[in-house]
Amino acid sequence: MTAPTTATDVNQPSLEHAPPAGRRMSWPVLLLVIAGALALTSIVRLITGANGITNVSQMSTALQLAVPIGLAGLGGLWAERAGVVNIGLEGMMILGTWFGAWAGFQWGPWTGVLVGIVGGCLGGLLHAIVTITFNVNHIVSGVAINILALGATRYLAPLAFEGHQGGSAKQSPPVDSLGHFSIPGLSDWLESLNNQHWFFVSDIAGLLGGLVTNVSWLTLLAVALVPATWWILWRTAFGLRLRSCGENPIAAESLGVNVYKYKYLAVIISGGLAGLGGVFLSIVANPFYLEGQTSGRGYIGLAAMIFGNWMPGGLAIGAGLFGYTDSLNLRGGSANVHALLLLGALLLVAGAIWLAIRKKYVKAAITFVVGALVFAWYAGTNEVPNQVVSATPYVVTLVVLALSAQRLRMPKADGMQYRKGQGK
Repeated sequence: MTAPTTATDVNQPSLEHAPPAGRRMSWPVLLLVIAGALALTSIVRLITGANGITNVSQMSTALQLAVPIGLAGLGGLWAERAGVVNIGLEGMMILGTWFGAWAGFQWGPWTGVLVGIVGGCLGGLLHAIVTITFNVNHIVSGVAINILALGATRYLAPLAFEGHQGGSAKQSPPVDSLGHFSIPGLSDWLESLNNQHWFFVSDIAGLLGGLVTNVSWLTLLAVALVPATWWILWRTAFGLRLRSCGENPIAAESLGVNVYKYKYLAVIISGGLAGLGGVFLSIVANPFYLEGQTSGRGYIGLAAMIFGNWMPGGLAIGAGLFGYTDSLNLRGGSANVHALLLLGALLLVAGAIWLAIRKKYVKAAITFVVGALVFAWYAGTNEVPNQVVSATPYVVTLVVLALSAQRLRMPKADGMQYRKGQGK
């Protein structure tokens, strides 16, 4: 990042509305791609008869599973845009699950939400002190926080939950619900339309129906945080200064930006968002804390952030994708995953054709062969093993990251150690 020439450049966010460098997909093109993918999915649904892959219940479950992943990813985005790698998202989510349930069963679910966020912020504060003040390697600090959070909650759970009705050494007493809502009329109409199983129209109805049926208030808050994050980081002076710390902290310091302050704020906010994702797991997804509840969602959130190229919109799409594949475990998993093998084969063949048009013949041939093998798997079987269904979210995570790696562009100073005054 080239340093601006005057302090005015840092104080006026209008000079940098867009993220730095790299080709970005415009909204019309993005919507066209999403519509094409949905149309292809509809074709697969009609061929296989697997109506469950786009029904309202499937989409509603996918949204619920995507929320904690998306919140963890937002937490990672805030930290890394300020130049701090946050591998400790998993540990901060664990703190959120424990503190949220601990306060929730005693003083109510909304108190649990606030205390869970504070628990995540404490993890973020610890990570900030270790990495920013003492310049410890960011990866080492994050891994240590994950281990520390797991150990601390295992120690505290028996002390806090045993002796209470429904509580044990590994589980909290139940927490009251935050409440759910459906939009009257619209929800029923979309579900009825989805049940018609028409091409494309029913699939859109299923997608939209999942967004307005049996939705938690915390889900609504989480969804609102995506555009809020974009507006704060890309449309305010505060956001511009924070991102300058992740691009070139020396240049930012030379223009009067308190780099330490912005890094600390970003990492604490990062912990709070991850903690909120943990709260969602222990109050909304399940009305209690359970040891091992996060199941690696902090790491998947980090993968969603990378897939989204350190942008809130891309992160949301990544979280939705991972949430959808995870939902296959809960609703007709084997049949739905078997149907999606056909979708994967068609996508690979389409990718091979695209590569061939661009005269990348070797890559096109490899992609086509892989697509043919996936189609052979689909045609030669009637279902897939349960182990494959369980592994689907993690396989999709690896495949998507591998395919998108070449277009990624992280903040230039992400993970680099910084000392105040080092540019003098």
